[in-house]
Amino acid sequence: MANLTELIADLPHGLGTPLGERGAGLSGGQRQRLAIARTLLQRPRLVLLDEATFHLDAEAEAAFRRTIAGVSRQCAVVAIAHRMSTVVDADHIIVLDGGTVRVTGTHGELAAGDELYRRLAARQLRGERVPDPPFDRRPVPAGRGGGR
Repeated sequence: MANLTELIADLPHGLGTPLGERGAGLSGGQRQRLAIARTLLQRPRLVLLDEATFHLDAEAEAAFRRTIAGVSRQCAVVAIAHRMSTVVDADHIIVLDGGTVRVTGTHGELAAGDELYRRLAARQLRGERVPDPPFDRRPVPAGRGGGR
């Protein structure tokens, strides 16, 4: 689930390979996926990630996103992130503005119905099309039901 199969296969002694202090010799993405694997061994009901992709390059982040997609099938995942790419596939996104909840919804709903989110997404997700807002869909304003 943590996408470590290839890494383990490449290690000289597989799972028995000693690692240096704090995972010396592993990339940032490999260390994070290893931490996720260790967490999953405890069978948590919730995994909290705070800026988990901050130090990752684009390739490592993509691998980490695949890992989180697998993890989210086993337990709830709450991700705090500034990078849109980290949360774009989330089931539910909460946008904070000035320390308060501005709006909630999926990436598509927010990109279609909230100017701030659309602007941030367009800036950060270059190459990914951010939809034009339709007139009949709006994200659920914070604190206004919707069952989310």
